[in-house]
Amino acid sequence: MSTPASLHPNIQLALDTIHRKPTRGIPSFLLHVMEHAIIERLAGAPPGSYRERPEEVYLAFQRAIGTCVIDQWIPTNPLTMGPRGWEGERGATTGAEEVVRDGIRIASPEAVAEHLERVEFPRLRQAAAEFDEEARLREILEGERRVQGILAPSILKSGYGFVRFPGLAYSTYGYVPYFSAYALYPELMERHFALQADIALRRNRAAARAYTEGGLPPLYRLDHDMADSRGTLARIETLDRLWLPHFARAIEPLVKAGVRLLWHCDGNLMAMVPRLLDAGVGGFQGFQYEDGMDYARICRTKSRAGDDLMIIAGVSVTRTLPNGTPADVKRELVWLVENGPKRGLFLAASSSIAPGTPWENILTLVEGLRYYREEWKH
Repeated sequence: MSTPASLHPNIQLALDTIHRKPTRGIPSFLLHVMEHAIIERLAGAPPGSYRERPEEVYLAFQRAIGTCVIDQWIPTNPLTMGPRGWEGERGATTGAEEVVRDGIRIASPEAVAEHLERVEFPRLRQAAAEFDEEARLREILEGERRVQGILAPSILKSGYGFVRFPGLAYSTYGYVPYFSAYALYPELMERHFALQADIALRRNRAAARAYTEGGLPPLYRLDHDMADSRGTLARIETLDRLWLPHFARAIEPLVKAGVRLLWHCDGNLMAMVPRLLDAGVGGFQGFQYEDGMDYARICRTKSRAGDDLMIIAGVSVTRTLPNGTPADVKRELVWLVENGPKRGLFLAASSSIAPGTPWENILTLVEGLRYYREEWKH
């Protein structure tokens, strides 16, 4: 993405970090706070204003806290969270009483298999056959430029939402029906991954061109939850055989184009770390340390190309921020910096910050991010 000769210091810091240049500070990545009152307080906006003008107040909040990079522009997302918790739509994994897909009631592994063969496989084949690379290229560039225009002049837009790869379809069918089908019909699952990769490969060729021809910042975050606190959602041996080759095939155009792909980590993903790196992933974001994610070990690991990983390190939103003290927040920031890569490090929270997180802890995090961004020196 073309940028003016004179850049805001936050954007320059972000770009230098992405390009692994020496920097005097550490850039702040997106903080996604879900409690409306805290968004308003940090934005300097009156109570109730976020619901009335969500995009305006959310952007003011991001600017006020000094955010350098935003990948996922979702200013209305906190509206799904009310004083008593989740207020969004109920789906296959968020409490729906019944899951029906294209007239097929998904209540068994057999129903999953039926829907895949009757509906999903033909849809994927048709999408691959009809794919228009030029139209997709224009769509990506227009979307990224539109959001960058909103975030200017002080926040850089990085990639999210337009790269595709095969995924586990639990959000479509529900956990029990889908993973039962995964266990019973492995050949069917691999066919699903292969067909997803066929269309993903086409889409990702267009995405790689968007980076090379459109000058987009070469950073993209891949986001698909594949683990819980115990480990991967499916046995790692089956993922090696059924999923990983198709994942690697799908992302190869971006790897060849020099785009740094980061994987969002939920749960204990340690078994997947070396496999993702072998496939071409170049870094990680969002660590659940209490589930066994060994941050220091990961940060010492090298990419497939042999260089240091790029890391978006976050203060824990499941442990430190909700349950710790301001002193704990400070200690964790120090630990993240001391154990992170010397170049290619961003700081943030590990994921979305839920309602009920103490104000003092969030304020300490914001002040700590400012210190590392503006005052800290390598």
